[in-house]
Amino acid sequence: MYGERQRFTMAIRERFVSVEQFQEIVEAPENQDCNLELVERVVIEMSKPKLLHGIVSANLVLEIGTFVRAHDLGYVVTNDAGFILQRNTYGRDTIRGFDVAFISNVRAPETLEDAWYEEVPDLAVEVISPGNKASDIHLKVMQLQNAGTRLIWLVYPETRTVQAYTEDGATILREDDTLSGGDALPGFAPRVGDIFP
Repeated sequence: MYGERQRFTMAIRERFVSVEQFQEIVEAPENQDCNLELVERVVIEMSKPKLLHGIVSANLVLEIGTFVRAHDLGYVVTNDAGFILQRNTYGRDTIRGFDVAFISNVRAPETLEDAWYEEVPDLAVEVISPGNKASDIHLKVMQLQNAGTRLIWLVYPETRTVQAYTEDGATILREDDTLSGGDALPGFAPRVGDIFP
């Protein structure tokens, strides 16, 4: 079984696919346990996160989710739910998932469907694991910025820091700094250290 899935995964990595073709690949029985993304029409398999990654992600969901719900600001999305960041006639379709994302009421769909979201999140959060490639994280940040995401946080559990990206540039935040929601999530301002165990 593993050998068959590995060969299939290798085969889909080598061919270019559209959003519609990617849907078929994701729904195939042999890929049900895979965490797949479509990056400029190439299918890639993401590694499974480990315990520290999961704890930090959960802490972020609790902090952001509590604030968003209390102020009725929109939706918090987790579990690498897919966002279509790029779709064009040249076939460079891109669907990315994020550890945590926030969609404001302004950008939220009128009806919620079990489908990939055709808008970008206002806030996208990636909790960085040792297995993440720096080049892929850099590409993801650029794709989000190009698509119009207002705030991006790269969270580093090992150094207990956050790198925050806005249209003004990047800032490194340490444990005693404030994690500002900026224009994407006005009023949200926990201490950076509170998101780490």
